[in-house]
Amino acid sequence: MMQVSSSQPISKKERWIWFSVTSVVMVVVDQWLKMYAIQNWKGLPPRSFFFDTFRITYAENHGAFLGLGGELPDEARFWILVVTNGLVLLGVSAYLLLGKSINHYVFLAFTLVVAGGIGNMIDRVRFEYVVDFFNIGIGGLRTGIFNIADMAITAGFFMMLPLVWSPEAKKASEKDSVTPEVTAEVDGASGSPVS
Repeated sequence: MMQVSSSQPISKKERWIWFSVTSVVMVVVDQWLKMYAIQNWKGLPPRSFFFDTFRITYAENHGAFLGLGGELPDEARFWILVVTNGLVLLGVSAYLLLGKSINHYVFLAFTLVVAGGIGNMIDRVRFEYVVDFFNIGIGGLRTGIFNIADMAITAGFFMMLPLVWSPEAKKASEKDSVTPEVTAEVDGASGSPVS
């Protein structure tokens, strides 16, 4: 039996299957929990568990990450958080599904980001805000309030961090930053290039 390395390319057929399965499962779980939160936690005070390490706190986020942009006018929020975000998700999805070659690890990382983005996009279109309800921390050191879609996005980004700092990424970065020296033979007498 052949072992599949995370650095081996994933076939286009496998991409379509895994992208569909991962996205559907993530979005269904995310949306189900958000509907549960609306029906059962909206309007209630925060609930604390495990010595206040984990809280359930219903919140409606009108902005992006940690509420950024929530104070923008409705039209600006629509164009930034729905239209622009939708185009980015569409572009990343096209890259994942139609690109020449992508390895399993990178594919999974980006698929998690897209699946989470779709979950939050559904909220923005349906409610004009994103439903959040989880909060973790110790004492005054706490996360923002988040949801399952945010967890998928965060997991995808954390998966990408080692790629940014890998030796291959450093080599590629150095290769891109080195400009080749252009030298021309110059005729000593006239100072013009020799052909």
